Amino acid sequence: MPSIREQILVALLARLETVPGATAKREAPLPETVPVGGLIILRDGDPGDPEVVLSPVTYLWEHQTEIEIILQRGQDDDSAVLDTLLMAVGNALAADRSLGGLAEGLDWGAPKTSGLAIDGAAALRGAMVPVTIHYASPDPLG
Repeated sequence: MPSIREQILVALLARLETVPGATAKREAPLPETVPVGGLIILRDGDPGDPEVVLSPVTYLWEHQTEIEIILQRGQDDDSAVLDTLLMAVGNALAADRSLGGLAEGLDWGAPKTSGLAIDGAAALRGAMVPVTIHYASPDPLG
């Protein structure tokens, strides 16, 4: 059976896969071209150092992940398209903050937007959304 951490990351990716029209992947490299509906990449991030509760031993995590949202730059203003995709991601996360009971909850911050340039590829527009996953496990590797 996978660790709690892995189960949570798989469940978070499944939430992102519900965003209409977008393609969601985990730990994927930046592409040269982006699917028409946009690309959402879950970055596993860092679980950090847990708080430890004794008797029974329980590790309390505040796992920092990132969601990268990428669009192919078009001729028109792509700010509205990016905003719509960001709101859809927020709705997908808010629909199940406990990820089916695996986590205590999810918190996410404001997006940091940027233009992305890859040699030989069309220009991309993106945003990075920080996500904190709060959960407990009985083992630091679990």
